[in-house]
Amino acid sequence: MALNSSMVPLGTAAPDFSLPDLDGEVRSLEGFEAPALLIAFVCNHCPYVRHIEQAFGAFTAGQADLDTVAICSNDTASHSEDGPAGLAEQVARAQWAFPYLIDESQEVARAYQAVCTPDFFLYGPDRKLAYRGAFDGSTPGNGVPVTGEYLASAIERVRKGEPVPEPHYPSMGCGIKWR
Repeated sequence: MALNSSMVPLGTAAPDFSLPDLDGEVRSLEGFEAPALLIAFVCNHCPYVRHIEQAFGAFTAGQADLDTVAICSNDTASHSEDGPAGLAEQVARAQWAFPYLIDESQEVARAYQAVCTPDFFLYGPDRKLAYRGAFDGSTPGNGVPVTGEYLASAIERVRKGEPVPEPHYPSMGCGIKWR
């Protein structure tokens, strides 16, 4: 069943985290220093993530002054394809060049109020929430091209030091697989 993101209030501070990446290196919020920070809750198995993963990889590769980090919070007991081996396959398949972190305790997803995959959170230099919502209007089977237009517009506003005007469209995807 598809869910929509929870639309956390704009201006909310980014919760701190310390999570291992796929190589076992622990990454923390303060380690990301670009003026804009995009945190994407994603996973390997979800058709909504797979629908955008190639475009998302290309999109983030072309973004100066943006740190991107992916976080997988799914329970791997019920979805083994979202374990480290599956995530590594996804990184190779989608050509992702950003860190992919594993939230085994699911505490980080809860702190961010992430509910679905994909679920995007964009923060400005003050690490206050500037945008939350969809990559673009595309979902599997709706025929809308995958462009990243919603996120691109939000990033451009953050770069200019401008607020991202409402409405923000909620992301839609598979519910995070909670324990």
